[in-house]
Amino acid sequence: MSAQTEKRIRVVGIGTGDPDHLTLQAVRALSDVDAVFVLDKRAETADLVEIRRRICQAHIARPYRLVTVDDPPRERNPADYAATVEAWHAARADRLETAFGALADGEVGALLVWGDPALYDSTLRILERIAARGRLSLACEVVPGLSSVQVLCARHAVPLNAIGGTVAITTGRRLAAGWPEGAESVVVMLDGDPSFAGLDPDLTIHWGAYLGGADEILVAGRLGSVGDDIRRLRAQARARHGWIMDIYLLSRQGAGTLAGRP
Repeated sequence: MSAQTEKRIRVVGIGTGDPDHLTLQAVRALSDVDAVFVLDKRAETADLVEIRRRICQAHIARPYRLVTVDDPPRERNPADYAATVEAWHAARADRLETAFGALADGEVGALLVWGDPALYDSTLRILERIAARGRLSLACEVVPGLSSVQVLCARHAVPLNAIGGTVAITTGRRLAAGWPEGAESVVVMLDGDPSFAGLDPDLTIHWGAYLGGADEILVAGRLGSVGDDIRRLRAQARARHGWIMDIYLLSRQGAGTLAGRP
């Protein structure tokens, strides 16, 4: 493979499940692609692949290829989290680099990223890794998308921040170590098993799962009052679907009252 071969890749944020989340820029970016690469975890994420397929059918009028790439497995709850993620990214880079190699001169490939490519997503780091190897020359264009943070606040009709307040965006793993210093509001992503133990029960929580999709679930209220309900609903939904994507906002401001109003 020539080190000088340039592969054109568009990284397109597609929002959280609603086809209407695509921006006009995203629609234009997809209109002339030749191949769409999808990391596939097989049965675990079959419906996520199907959503991407429908987006392509809706917005790509020309002939194109949908290229599924087997997503390498990642160990859950490892002793060395950083090393595990590093190995997983390396394996993903290997498989995507091989897939990109099939792009002919002048063709354009696309990766459809859930939410926004800049927020808690590994795609851009993996493309940097591929480029650093020097076997492929990548020309990358990034199209932003609606993040789950924005969609969560919109669905609950609440502001993300207090007036002039600080917002922290973190993971469940880090929240377990303590409330982020100086933050009035905290958005928690990638929380595999939220316990809420040790948190102030008088915090307000706005929680959402499967945002933007037909199976969307929303709960809001005082953490001490609805925390157990959220854990129960979350477990039931995960058992039903085989996977779950959820996110929550913790704050010291009151629960919003606008959601559902005309």
